[in-house]
Amino acid sequence: MDLFATPSSSRWEPVDDPARDRAKIWLRPGFVAPDEATALFEQLRAAIPWRRDELTMFGKTHPIPRLHQWYGDAPYTWSGIRMQPRAWTPAVDGIRRRVETATGRRFNAALINYYRDGDDSVGWHADDEPELGPAPFIASLSLGAERDFVLRRSSAPRERLSVPLPHGSLLVMVEGVQAAWQHCLPRRKRVRAGRINLTFRLMPQPPARGSTTGC
Repeated sequence: MDLFATPSSSRWEPVDDPARDRAKIWLRPGFVAPDEATALFEQLRAAIPWRRDELTMFGKTHPIPRLHQWYGDAPYTWSGIRMQPRAWTPAVDGIRRRVETATGRRFNAALINYYRDGDDSVGWHADDEPELGPAPFIASLSLGAERDFVLRRSSAPRERLSVPLPHGSLLVMVEGVQAAWQHCLPRRKRVRAGRINLTFRLMPQPPARGSTTGC
C-alpha cells in the first residue's frame, strides 16, 4: 500500500499546499493519544542512552544543541558524525510498526532527538545524506512540548512556512521534499519543557559482495 500516492484520510492535513493532490508534506495531529504520548515520552527519555556529539565549524568545536541516538540496521553519517546503529528496543520498534501501518511504508532506521527545552534546536538543513538514497521518505513523530517546525523552499529561502508540531503528532515528508525544501527547529526561549522526536527512514541496503546492480 502506498498511502501517500493518493491520501484519502481526513486525519491527514496537507502542510505545504492546500491542494491535497499536490501536497508533499503532511501532518496527522493526535496520531498518539495524549496520555499514551506522555507515557512514551517519559519511557524514551529515561531508557535511551542519549549521546551528545560535537561539530567543528570554522576551526571551532561546539556541542550540538540537543541529545540524540540512532537505531536501525545500518550506520549513518551526517556532518562528519558517524553513528553506529543500536539494536531496536521493544518500545522503539513498536512505534516504528505503528508508523509503518499509518503510512503504508517500511522503515529500517530511526534518528531520535531529545530537545531538553527551548534552548535546544537544529539549524537549517535537508535530510539528503547519500545513505538515505536519492529521494527519501521520512516520517517524524513528536512527543512532548509543542515546537515550531519551520520550512523554506531551496529556490526561495526567504519564504518561510512554520508548522506547530503538537504532542503526539506525526509529520510525513514524501519523496522529493528533501531536494526542494530545507527545514529547522529554531530556539524558542518560552518553551521550558522537553520534546522527543523520532524520525523514521528507509536506508537502502548495499548490494551483496560480488553482486551486480546493472544489466
